[in-house]
Amino acid sequence: MNELVSIIMPVYNAERFIRDTLQCVVRQTYPDWELLMVEDTSTDATRAVIEAYLAETKETRIRLITSPEKLGAAKARNRGLSEAKGRFVAYLDADDVWSPDKLERELAFLREKDAAFVFTGYEFADENAVGTGIVVRVPETLSYRQALKNTTIFTSTVLIDTDKIEKSLLEMPIIESEDTALWWKILRQGFVAHGLDENLVRYRRPGKSLSSNKLRAIRRIWALYRRAEGLGVLQSAWYFCFWAYRAVKRRV
Repeated sequence: MNELVSIIMPVYNAERFIRDTLQCVVRQTYPDWELLMVEDTSTDATRAVIEAYLAETKETRIRLITSPEKLGAAKARNRGLSEAKGRFVAYLDADDVWSPDKLERELAFLREKDAAFVFTGYEFADENAVGTGIVVRVPETLSYRQALKNTTIFTSTVLIDTDKIEKSLLEMPIIESEDTALWWKILRQGFVAHGLDENLVRYRRPGKSLSSNKLRAIRRIWALYRRAEGLGVLQSAWYFCFWAYRAVKRRV
């Protein structure tokens, strides 16, 4: 039986953080994983840091995939997915950090719930990946309609069983907020996402440009409702109000 977890990580200009992120994967208590790093034409020393780490550790479970041209996060994740060998697919951004038992706890939860799609709680962290104490709690389940109101599914917390969800369905749409668009696409097919309400991930956020990030987030989510989901103005506004309320609440 294939119990391998394929971890997909797009990497771009992450030289400051990538070693910490690699370490959090290598230190997982669940050992049966592969890490597919798609290095997306970084302009800093990211690739050199990764290559030095691999030479130093001789870690054979990590594969570095390089792209000759800029892909962007969605296409980079899709490239990693195309080479994934595992039954289970997990996502990890290049600056986030997992708790050592993240995969072990989440796999046990997935099996307990006989679920196809699970996600966990997480904590906002500073530039040094030190937790701020702001922990995002997650609901027991999210259906498609519920997920339109509640976008608490965070990419680095997700685990999917491809024995239950066709791998082709995991292709990320080429659109801003592609991760949220993917979760909605999966749930729209009738799947339910199960939430493990444990803080197993630290979401590293640089302290700068928060106001501009908020404005960009508003534009992206509105575009998802209108273009990706094809919702009317009134329906989009209805869901958007719930999204805005929860987005503020998560950060308080």
